[in-house]
Amino acid sequence: MRSILLEVCVDDAAGLEAAVEGGADRIELCSALGLGGLTPTAGLMALASKVPVPVYAMIRPRPGNFVFSESEVGMMCIEIDAVRAAGLSGVVLGANLADGRLDLNTLDRLVARAGGMGLTLHRAFDLVPDFSQALESAVALGFERILTSGGEKTAPEGTAQLAAAVEQAGGRISIMPGSGVTEATIAGLLSRLPVSEVHSSCSSAEPAQDPRLVSLGFAPPVTRKTRASLVQGLKADLLTHGRSLLRL
Repeated sequence: MRSILLEVCVDDAAGLEAAVEGGADRIELCSALGLGGLTPTAGLMALASKVPVPVYAMIRPRPGNFVFSESEVGMMCIEIDAVRAAGLSGVVLGANLADGRLDLNTLDRLVARAGGMGLTLHRAFDLVPDFSQALESAVALGFERILTSGGEKTAPEGTAQLAAAVEQAGGRISIMPGSGVTEATIAGLLSRLPVSEVHSSCSSAEPAQDPRLVSLGFAPPVTRKTRASLVQGLKADLLTHGRSLLRL
């Protein structure tokens, strides 16, 4: 049976608990998932260090693009040190040049700083002008996997590009589909993509409970909450798919 790993991204203590309860195989730990994920706090990293599954921490010092200044790269190096000190399994990195290509000099520095830890290249990859070239660069830098939607808003929309990346990778690096990966879309994705892992928030939208928090700027009108039931459902679908391949 082909085993497909489920990585769940979370940005708070409740989400971390729900992901573990639901059966996530790995956690991507962030803050501010509504902004695409930023570096998690020291407190959240300390909490995550106690869970029984591997945890990779996002290294991203601000929202917006992935073109980082020298000062920001220095911040990211210190954040990598904090992840190591917390005892987490790995880091999630990405950096672009102004023209969208991967910033190989910055990535080389960050990868060296993270020596000995696991490495995921995040969706900065989706901004590159040449997927093939960027994939080879990711392999050369030593990344374990690329988290990507195939350059589209969601992975289901980028399936053709994802399939080409999987073929080119040839097992040298994992291509991990992310964005729009749900129980409703997973069967279609896996029917076309021979991948070994997928990435999902396993979350649902939840309106703010206190309108005053919204009006004072303390909370957005709607947030997304990780649900253990959604993790369980997606994990069950992955197991079912693996069994169906076994019967072929």
